[in-house]
Amino acid sequence: MIKATGIHKHFNGLHAVKGVDITVEDGEVLCIIGPSGSGKSTLLRCLNMLEIPDGGTVEVDGQSVTSENLQQMRTKMAMVFQNFNLFSHLTVLDNITIAPVHVKGQEKGAAEEKARDLLKLVGLEEKAGAYPRNLSGGQKQRVAIARALAMDPEIILFDEPTSALDPEMVGEVLDVMKKLAEEGMTMLVVTHEMGFAKEVADRVLFMDNGVIVEEGTPQEIFDNPKSDRLISFLSSMLRA
Repeated sequence: MIKATGIHKHFNGLHAVKGVDITVEDGEVLCIIGPSGSGKSTLLRCLNMLEIPDGGTVEVDGQSVTSENLQQMRTKMAMVFQNFNLFSHLTVLDNITIAPVHVKGQEKGAAEEKARDLLKLVGLEEKAGAYPRNLSGGQKQRVAIARALAMDPEIILFDEPTSALDPEMVGEVLDVMKKLAEEGMTMLVVTHEMGFAKEVADRVLFMDNGVIVEEGTPQEIFDNPKSDRLISFLSSMLRA
């Protein structure tokens, strides 16, 4: 589904991502874990060209991503951000329908019908007419997931989707993500939720200092880590 080769990214002299190779298979849930500043989110943003890599190539569904086909490729890859990025002046329903109507040219009535189905999926069907200011953080993130699904993506990229939430709201978002995984959605998730990665991921990558240090199944990563850096990271997460 995604194949990235030799991805590099610099910021003001900082080499944030150092020649990373990554693949995501159709139907796979791939989690990326690692300390803050390890390059996880930057790598994710390079995959859909929110950050333009300084080196390397990205293929989506076997097709190289270029400036000419970038918008077409982005319709295949939805992204859910840390801080929701909802339009504050639009209702929940309008936040979900605006892209299908204006980007994909869907008829407004059909887009609204699908949006209501998606709100039911994320447990917020009664919030269609509400504005983001009237929602909790967990509700905003579930709306953001519904908005991503409204574009019928082939893969969803999640960038620390629970990091801005109060602890009691984390579970409601993770439950929706688990449901998507069970339904076969291809997902690439940057997360600090180790329990989610261990339970839901098919494969886990551990990044540190801009490179992939270790990768494997959740059992290999969490129960049998090989590198001293991963052992140290997991120990610190357990203490936290």
